[in-house]
Amino acid sequence: MPASVLMVQGASSSAGKSLLVAALCRIFARRGVRVAPFKAQNMSNNAAVCPDGAEIGRAQATQAYAAGLDPTADMNPILLKPEADSRSQVVVMGEAWRTLPAGGYYERKSELWSTVTAALDRLRSAYELVIIEGAGSPVELNLRTRDIVNMAVARYAEAPVLLVGDIDRGGIFAQLLGTLWLLESEEQALVKGLVANKFRGDLKLFADGVRILENRGGVPVIGVVPFLHDLAIPEEDAVALEQPAADSSTDSGSRCLRSTAVVDIAVVRLPRIANFDDFDPLAGEPGVQVRYVSSPQALGRPDAVILPGTKSTIADLTWLQEQGLAEAIRRLADNGTAVVGICGGYQMLGRVVRDPDHVESSADEAPGLGLLPAETVFQGEKATHRAQAEVLGGPGWLAKVAGQTVSGYEIHMGQTTGGQRWLEITQRSGSPISLRDGAVTREGRVWGCYLHGLFENATLRRTWLSDLGWRDYGERSSRSLDREVAFDHLADAVDAALDMELLERIVWDT
Repeated sequence: MPASVLMVQGASSSAGKSLLVAALCRIFARRGVRVAPFKAQNMSNNAAVCPDGAEIGRAQATQAYAAGLDPTADMNPILLKPEADSRSQVVVMGEAWRTLPAGGYYERKSELWSTVTAALDRLRSAYELVIIEGAGSPVELNLRTRDIVNMAVARYAEAPVLLVGDIDRGGIFAQLLGTLWLLESEEQALVKGLVANKFRGDLKLFADGVRILENRGGVPVIGVVPFLHDLAIPEEDAVALEQPAADSSTDSGSRCLRSTAVVDIAVVRLPRIANFDDFDPLAGEPGVQVRYVSSPQALGRPDAVILPGTKSTIADLTWLQEQGLAEAIRRLADNGTAVVGICGGYQMLGRVVRDPDHVESSADEAPGLGLLPAETVFQGEKATHRAQAEVLGGPGWLAKVAGQTVSGYEIHMGQTTGGQRWLEITQRSGSPISLRDGAVTREGRVWGCYLHGLFENATLRRTWLSDLGWRDYGERSSRSLDREVAFDHLADAVDAALDMELLERIVWDT
């Protein structure tokens, strides 16, 4: 018998669907249910690598971890990784399929439908409950006929739907009731509950709001979920960085506002930034300020600059030059500021990035920042692996972590040569390998590598931070970094906010 299903759809993007699915996965897993997440199609450059090397959306991997599972490609059969405003790399069942403009992808959606349904069917045969996440809004009327992620999935699976609105944005009645009323009658019948998400303040003040939603919508309000702060759970995509608190776009991001921070780290907010959750472990340490900047004025004079991953290295390298950030970063490096590059950022730190086969760009090559004596050549084959590596040591702080084993993952399409290697990849996707990675300058202040997730390794992270002037706070440093604690905190809050007795009846159809 196939697993029961529950679908979480949003009245808009960023309504909080991903976190609610993660919470529900945790809640049901704690109740002894074999539960798995599913999202037919995700659009995000924040990706994760499964144990077998398959690439899926970071949100679905996070949901799998919340359920106590290793992620698989079945949980996110289609991942769109934007390379430009109207072009994306399409990842199908964990492997790069092709790069398509928006129109070209829409033309191929029908052939991908069988991939979506087959993945969902496999999950339903292996688990007791599958919690499905929608994407954006289910009532984008111009896209309805090409839908393979919202109501098309709900109808295929005959899934009861929770419709979620973001009350923090305002307009919760228009969000939920407007969405409900724009659905077709057979789709409306699938909506079994409404959720008002991200509520701030006294819940008693929204009692009339609940009554109005139920009376006008004819659907029960399952709960009002409070705005949850400091969850230490990765964000789904870069929309989170567009909030004023996260992206300093003026001089307010400069050193003068770091009143309580011992270490100030500026991460460049590239237009096509990828896997920015690499830096969550840094932000989780007390006394460390991590801010995202997109101008020389906002860059200021930090203790360290990080160039993160990107889905389009050459395009973002050109943007760095145009914004004046490339020159600003070079000046900081010349004055002794630490500069770090991860994956695409590592490629940018070298002398040149070459793309002779036009794998990701129409340009044959682009000059790098010249801070590392390295060169990158793009190749058509994409490397996606979970990896283990040994720190070989090197100048400065690296000498203190020589011999350490670190873990992470690789997602890249280039090969970089030159410079002093400081890492040796010893395992990829469970198989032994010996491959040198990374480069570092003679004094150890500028360095980079391909390994995402590097800062999750506590000894390496804290050794580097100490080199920047950070003080080790001992046990208090790791509390906000405990993923299991974060999942339980999220689940506790959502469990308390929802009418779980009613939701159980909806799920099990009793």
